[in-house]
Amino acid sequence: MQWRTNMNFLLGIIYLSFISLGLPDALLGSAWPKMYLEFQVPVSYAGAISMIIALGTILSSLLSDRLTRKFGTGAVTATSVGITAFALWGFSISHSFWMLCIWAIPYGLGAGSVDASLNNYVALHYASKHMSWLHCMWGVGATIGPYIMGAALTGGASWNTGYRIISVMQVVLTAIIVFSLPKWKGRNVSAEEHTESKLLSLKEILAIPGAKAIMICFFCYCAVEQTTMLWASSYLNLAKGVAAQTAASFAGMFCIGITIGRGINGFIAMKLKDSQMIRMGQAIIFLGIVVMMLPFGDVFSLLGFSLIGLGCAPVYPCIIHSTPEHFGAERSQALIGVQMASAYVGTCLMPPLFGLMANHISIHLLPVYLLILLAVMVWMHELLNKTVNSEE
Repeated sequence: MQWRTNMNFLLGIIYLSFISLGLPDALLGSAWPKMYLEFQVPVSYAGAISMIIALGTILSSLLSDRLTRKFGTGAVTATSVGITAFALWGFSISHSFWMLCIWAIPYGLGAGSVDASLNNYVALHYASKHMSWLHCMWGVGATIGPYIMGAALTGGASWNTGYRIISVMQVVLTAIIVFSLPKWKGRNVSAEEHTESKLLSLKEILAIPGAKAIMICFFCYCAVEQTTMLWASSYLNLAKGVAAQTAASFAGMFCIGITIGRGINGFIAMKLKDSQMIRMGQAIIFLGIVVMMLPFGDVFSLLGFSLIGLGCAPVYPCIIHSTPEHFGAERSQALIGVQMASAYVGTCLMPPLFGLMANHISIHLLPVYLLILLAVMVWMHELLNKTVNSEE
């Protein structure tokens, strides 16, 4: 009974942590139409900040297996959320582009290891429905963020105020996680869980059948998600003529789609396999991109972004949850760490690449760009399933 109570308590803490992970993720995209004018830089420079954040996240993701073995999931979570809170406070006091670039470094370092560590812990200890609902909580945080920013801008405050509010919220969540650390230690959520498995090198991980396919699949998924999240507001503003303040709030429809989708997917996951959930999500993403391209005004653009978010909903949590099943529980932390690193390489490269295309060609190319990424994602997922099935 005590064990079950602790597990439920830790699950509540993990839910709060996922909200924390989501809170700042869509802030940059929602505020950028105001920020780039203040800094007097090209609109494509949002991609540079996104790249710096992603580089830090890649590094900490690759270190996640080693850090979790040494310090435990609870300590990694508390420290990482605290670092993120500190970085967001730095954003709130920044008044130049180069200052944002500096504060983007700890922001990225704080995000990667906690993401990989928590996702692996949930994949090992909880059912697939919880993975969907936990990522729904990320969507709650990612939805709240742009609306806080939109409210700050609409109310006449600066974008710095929006970042300051989110920073305070992160500090509160950090304190809650720190106070919960004895419960984590009581569950031995630390190195004891990993002592029986070997610490794999990157070369050894890449040699595992199916590892490359799942890495590329994750790369493309996060490229779709982050490119949409970063450029939705600018696309609505520059391509569809929506006012900057309105576009900041409208871009939140993407995150609302993800949030609602993951809430629903928790129930669907009780009936469908992870691979079926992923295919369903990919089909809805395709539908959303097509709707977004239709020349029928703002309503269809909003519907398109909402459908893309709805389609993205099952892909991320189901890929993560299927990792122990595909590769074995003893290798899942290492695989998830590398998957996260690959995903953040997508985050690092693909939104800035589209930024260059938007700057030098046209921001109207966003739907075509997303379609190409989706096609590669579908191909790699089917290749992964074929490889895993042949291994069995």
